Amino acid sequence: METKVKTTISLEKGLIKAVKQIALNKDTTQTEIINKYIKKGIENEKNTDKEIKSLNDIVGIIKVDEPMNSVKEIRKLRNKE
Repeated sequence: METKVKTTISLEKGLIKAVKQIALNKDTTQTEIINKYIKKGIENEKNTDKEIKSLNDIVGIIKVDEPMNSVKEIRKLRNKE
C-alpha cells in the first residue's frame, strides 16, 4: 500500500460536483476517483513526452537540397495539385 499524504487543494465547484457524482456511481470515495484521474493524467503526460522524443529522433534523417515549405505543401494537397 502506498503512503498517503494529506493536502489541501482548491478545485472548481463543477469539478467537485462531478467527482462526487462519479464516486457515488462507482460506489467508491472521492479520494480514489481523484487519485485515479491524476494518475491517468500523469501517464498521458509521460506518453506525450515519449511521442515527442520519437518524433525528434527522426528529424533530419532525410537530406534535401532545399528546405520544405509545409504551408505550401499543405495548400497543394488541399487543391489536389
